[in-house]
Amino acid sequence: MKLVCAMLLGFVLDLIFGDPHGLVHPVQIIGWFIDKLKKGMQHLIYGCSYEEVKEKGIERKAGMEKAAGFFLMLFIVAGTYAVIYGMLYVARMIHPLLRFCLETFFIYQILATKSLKKESMKVYKKLKEGDLLGARKEVSYLVGRDTENLDESEVAKADVETIAENTADGVIAPMLFIALGGAPLGFAYKAVNTLDSMVAYRNEELIHIGFFSAKMDDICNFVPARFAAVMMMLAAFFLRFDFKGAVRIFKRDRFAHLSPNSAQTEAVAAGALQIQLGGTHNYFGKAVVKPTIGDAIRPVEYEDIKRTNQLLYVSAFLSMAVCTLITFLIYVQLFNV
Repeated sequence: MKLVCAMLLGFVLDLIFGDPHGLVHPVQIIGWFIDKLKKGMQHLIYGCSYEEVKEKGIERKAGMEKAAGFFLMLFIVAGTYAVIYGMLYVARMIHPLLRFCLETFFIYQILATKSLKKESMKVYKKLKEGDLLGARKEVSYLVGRDTENLDESEVAKADVETIAENTADGVIAPMLFIALGGAPLGFAYKAVNTLDSMVAYRNEELIHIGFFSAKMDDICNFVPARFAAVMMMLAAFFLRFDFKGAVRIFKRDRFAHLSPNSAQTEAVAAGALQIQLGGTHNYFGKAVVKPTIGDAIRPVEYEDIKRTNQLLYVSAFLSMAVCTLITFLIYVQLFNV
């Protein structure tokens, strides 16, 4: 029952404060270790950095890179879980209340509801002011695609896609893992997510060493992405958006992405708002063709950023209600209350 209270308090703290400025976030620490270990493993395999491997034309060792990537993933995820679990264990030895407060703080740091809204609304504000250059700059911090030549509708679309996808990755999926295993499992999921964002790319350097991180992210997000999509459909119903459209586009376009999970919530948002997401984008000057998601019933406008944030918040509240119920039922089952 203490975990239920910690979840609710952590969620409230996230809604009020978001990510605190000036405080080192645990995800930054995880990211630092990922970067150092990745470079260390590359040096272990080749005796030099990746840049030198490329410069000297050294033949790549795909098998060894994949093996190194597996141990990188295993060490980061297991290590993160162990550190958080250990900190909570020590806190409990000192006083149970200290453990509760620390876990509440950890849960607050894991969730990213307010921060996602805050960062995405910076783009909205610039577009509303007619500052397209400023909007392009703000959205460039959120997406990997080239933003220099995006028009107003394309900038808004990029922002909407970010909110929709991260509603699952940054908010609802962590809630589900916290519900099942508290802050340690929640942070282990964040470690998987951070690995995916740092090394799970299909570029020349990372295609092998990031292979297992990408697969682990797909596995860990399989159920949460679909759960998030259901919660977002319910949110569309309560907000009186196009609920039938959300269900229809979800059924049709939920796999319209290279990842088996990324289009789940994007499809719901596209259907609920009667817009089209996805499509061809430029990355590092090269066009990357992607399937479209949804029907272009109307152009994407900056007000859709606000509407997608409404979907984010309502689905987050619904998910927290379900997740606390899951935790309560696990507690009842374990302790026969």
